[in-house]
Amino acid sequence: MHAGDVGKAEVLAKLKELAPVFAVRGNVDTEGWARELPETAVVDAGPACFYVLHDVRQLDLVPEASGFHAVISGHTHQAEQSERNGVLYLNPGSAGPKRFHLPVTLAILEVEAKPWQVQIVELV
Repeated sequence: MHAGDVGKAEVLAKLKELAPVFAVRGNVDTEGWARELPETAVVDAGPACFYVLHDVRQLDLVPEASGFHAVISGHTHQAEQSERNGVLYLNPGSAGPKRFHLPVTLAILEVEAKPWQVQIVELV
């Protein structure tokens, strides 16, 4: 899952060589190719249902009432996780070029068994 600010279409093409990709449009995705990216996505992965959007402050639904187990977002480029009302909120950070003096990170989420295991991985 990619929570936006892809930057270049080539990024998605390379990711698709590795695995299926579910991506949403971020505020820096303004070129023509990015118009095809949705603003939000619903991703079912085994026992989990994810709601993906770029900026969690624009969340326009109640995830627990809508049946979502997790909300995946980006925008701040800062990795963080929390839980509210039984819903995981996860920002994996940014695996692209270093920004704002933040580490370059991604998240690995294991959903096969509860409690889910979240690992924030810093890329060097």
